[in-house]
Amino acid sequence: MIRRVAFRPEATAEIAEAVDWYETHGKGLGSEFLRSLEAVIANVERNPLAFPLVRNNARRALLRRFPYALMYIVSDEELLIVACFHSHRDPQHWQSRM
Repeated sequence: MIRRVAFRPEATAEIAEAVDWYETHGKGLGSEFLRSLEAVIANVERNPLAFPLVRNNARRALLRRFPYALMYIVSDEELLIVACFHSHRDPQHWQSRM
């Protein structure tokens, strides 16, 4: 089943913020972050139920090399990206979006 991938605006903002932060700390790191994010999204698209449930119906997929988690919800029609969350932040930050 092919599902549309959609992003909550907060998740899009978190991704842009992370890309900017990594790019200012090393040329090309922002691009590497995006490649890691794209790889985890591709894994989620292939097998969305393979990742653990962490709150209600939200699932978590970890990025490689970067301390971020992709939080998403699966429905029949779409994969809704709820957050791209730094693992050292307070989880209540993204949980309020549920």
